[in-house]
Amino acid sequence: MKFATFDWNGARHVGRVSGDGAAVERFDVAAERVREAGVSALIGNPLPKVTQTIRLAEVSLCAPIPRPRRNIFCVGKNYYDHAHEFANSGFDSSAAQGAVPKAPIIFSKVPESVVGPGAAIRIDPTVSTSVDYEVELAVIVGKAGRNIAKADAMAHVWGYTIVNDVTARDLQGLHSQWLIGKSQDTFCPMGPWAVTTDGLDLADTSVKCWVNGELRQESNTGLLIFDVPTIIAALSNGITLLPGDVIATGTPAGVGLGFKPPKFLRDGDVVRQEIAGIGVLENRVERL
Repeated sequence: MKFATFDWNGARHVGRVSGDGAAVERFDVAAERVREAGVSALIGNPLPKVTQTIRLAEVSLCAPIPRPRRNIFCVGKNYYDHAHEFANSGFDSSAAQGAVPKAPIIFSKVPESVVGPGAAIRIDPTVSTSVDYEVELAVIVGKAGRNIAKADAMAHVWGYTIVNDVTARDLQGLHSQWLIGKSQDTFCPMGPWAVTTDGLDLADTSVKCWVNGELRQESNTGLLIFDVPTIIAALSNGITLLPGDVIATGTPAGVGLGFKPPKFLRDGDVVRQEIAGIGVLENRVERL
């Protein structure tokens, strides 16, 4: 099933997306409960009553979780081709330890960086001139857990969405860590909605990204270096994962820094990202 967070008729709502993607069934949930939590308000609860069906064209989609309760967990260098691409780019502070990591590289993005489908990715040339795109499958945690074994990890997953891990590469290199370059305002487009676990086969799900109609990234979740159970086991090693936590699982090769010369984002660019079984996340770049 697909669940969306959306603004309609002056308030925020959550609902179930129809099979053909043309409508959304609005749930009877108070706007106050979903203003920041979005679809995570549904986790662990019976599905609410459907109050009405609305054409999707009549609503404004938000990020499925408009304001996550804490930082988005992210995994770096988690596709072999991108690991080599990034290690050779000059921006990778971990390259001295080898192109392919021996354990998941974890960083985070602040919740305030999240924006929804159609929202602008705003670039400030006084802050960064090397802003990049990264299409990523994101996991939404459904059950709390600490020290979760790989064999039990999928029982803690509620669903998936798409995240564009927008990155200021120059800041990433300057600070020798990734939070500042990853957490700029609007640098975490998310959407278009969330899909429950039965909607994806993680062993074979295509991942693609276009910029201005040019296919830049094309891969498959079956090519992850560290799969979702491995990531969850590593993250929960002494850290309690909570329902509604978001985990971005990494991006494949084809990001802007991998081209010679690099193809960083510019004012007016349109970034379109697609993960099979989820949908399309599209955002335009705007210069501040």
